[in-house]
Amino acid sequence: MDERSERLEALNELGSYIRVLLPDDVLGVVLANGELTVSVRRQAIVQVLTALRDDTNCRMHQLIDICGVDYPERAERFEVVYQLLSMRQNHRVRVKLSTDAETPVPSVTSVYSAAGWWERETWDLYGVLFSGHPDLRRILTDYGFEGHPLRKDFPLTGYVEVRYDDEQKRVVYEPVKLDQEFRNFDFLSPWEGAEAMRQAMPGSGDGDGEGDG
Repeated sequence: MDERSERLEALNELGSYIRVLLPDDVLGVVLANGELTVSVRRQAIVQVLTALRDDTNCRMHQLIDICGVDYPERAERFEVVYQLLSMRQNHRVRVKLSTDAETPVPSVTSVYSAAGWWERETWDLYGVLFSGHPDLRRILTDYGFEGHPLRKDFPLTGYVEVRYDDEQKRVVYEPVKLDQEFRNFDFLSPWEGAEAMRQAMPGSGDGDGEGDG
């Protein structure tokens, strides 16, 4: 058995173990593209991450990242994704849950102190609320920013633009004003575009016997 096969087998065994370890909280375990993903109940995220951190067969002592994913067509449109790493076991596990714009997700800052920054970032960019977070404020956008810029229904231009007004000697917020409309591009290479233009020109038919005397 080669190294990749051994790693996949180890992840498969870990996924089965996690399912047995947390039978009431795990909704699904998927091993795809060499990555292990565990879907869990939203309300149980603190218990799940605590178990994965403390269990001797898991030892997920490092939280690498927390991020959001937006699926506007779903009733619970957001997924919150936690990336975990075990240096001791040399394993990575992705844990995810679903929520909507109104239902808060329990904060895991009591399990991983690093979660504070990433939960603030997820709230700022997606609008996902985290209950029990000690300081849930915007972190990447301005405090007066409207909306959440990584939602898929957020306008590309945003709602306001910021500039420094030399007369007022301060930063001002104004409605977005575009000097020109968005343009449509065909994304053809120059060669493809030239060929399409040649075919569209009058008298440029191929093989019709016209054009050359």
